Amino acid sequence: MGVEPLRSVLPAEGLAVEIHDDHFQRDEEDQVWLKAAGERRWVVLTKDQRLRYRPLEIAALRSSQARVFVLTSGNLRGIEIAEAFVSAIPAMCRMLHRYDGPFIARVSRSGKVSLWESSR
Repeated sequence: MGVEPLRSVLPAEGLAVEIHDDHFQRDEEDQVWLKAAGERRWVVLTKDQRLRYRPLEIAALRSSQARVFVLTSGNLRGIEIAEAFVSAIPAMCRMLHRYDGPFIARVSRSGKVSLWESSR
């Protein structure tokens, strides 16, 4: 995911942003960083739709408290990715208040948010 728009657009909306590569190796196993994100109570924003189909990642998600929002529109530029997440902020906040985690929710390009999977 192009991170530069995320570093500027999301903080301008009042959100604290932690970038994966600032804390983990670029090729870190998903189960490692998902567990850490859950422990730190970070909200994960990603465009990796395959995350919910990989058994190790699903197991890591279920054993953590990770709260993951997956952008389901492919082939977007960095600024478009950031804009989609900004549009989704109100719906993501509602979901975060409703569900403790772990969960995976999908985010459409228009900002619509829906629960994909929850182990609660």
